[in-house]
Amino acid sequence: MKSTITVAPPAAFSFGRICLNLTLCLAALLWFLPILVAVWAAIHPAAEQGSFRLFAPLTLENFVHAWQAAPFGRYFLNTTLLVLMIVVCQLILATLAAYALVRFRLRGAGIIFALILLQLMISPDVLILKNYQTIGALGLRDSLLGIALPYFASAFAIFLLRQTFKSIPLVLEEAAIVEGASRFYILRRIYIPLAKPIYVAFALVSISFHWNDFLWPLVITDSVKVRPLTVGLQLFSAPEQGIQWALIGAATLMTSLPLLLLFLLFQRQFVQSFMRAGIR
Repeated sequence: MKSTITVAPPAAFSFGRICLNLTLCLAALLWFLPILVAVWAAIHPAAEQGSFRLFAPLTLENFVHAWQAAPFGRYFLNTTLLVLMIVVCQLILATLAAYALVRFRLRGAGIIFALILLQLMISPDVLILKNYQTIGALGLRDSLLGIALPYFASAFAIFLLRQTFKSIPLVLEEAAIVEGASRFYILRRIYIPLAKPIYVAFALVSISFHWNDFLWPLVITDSVKVRPLTVGLQLFSAPEQGIQWALIGAATLMTSLPLLLLFLLFQRQFVQSFMRAGIR
């Protein structure tokens, strides 16, 4: 008896799918257009910025002038220290809070977790006035600690780590307790390694957000010694100095380059981490 092999017919022509792909390509082009304009303005002389000629002369002088027009070295150092301080404190506090909510028998743990999640529903910009008054009362105005302090407790990080810790079998912790392990040892040797993808995903999101944060650092800082990159960029768009698009484009590219390199280096880990976070 001969067996017949059925070959599936080729996919039918779908006009709707083509329209969808064209729409997505157009949206991606519109999203990428400001970046292309910034790159064009940064690598061309001022006389050629409005011509958009294909073979216009190229130059790197705009980057040199932008670097010399403001203390970008100090801005980069301030931003790096600020982001590292925030991310490290967020991960430490979120790890301890998530572990306590999952493994300790706390009275009203559900209410506490609900109150923590309320932070996700409140925009940070709404709390600027109260945060400014609190930081001023603590004497932390115009300091890196004053910028970072309102962001130390992250409800999003606590939520992610709580859901991840709940998925870890309790028998692992019980076996470690029988062997005489302490709570901190269990947390460091069992929970944190198993939640590594979630730590990577949250760290990348937090770094991206706080690297680009502008309004709160603008309000709380007064001097160059603690000014981050985003606030320093406003120097090039000051009305009294005139808008110099070449310097703005060059400074913007220098500011966003570390994030772009970070995403390109950890793109695979970033996507995989969020996929695992979503599955859990």
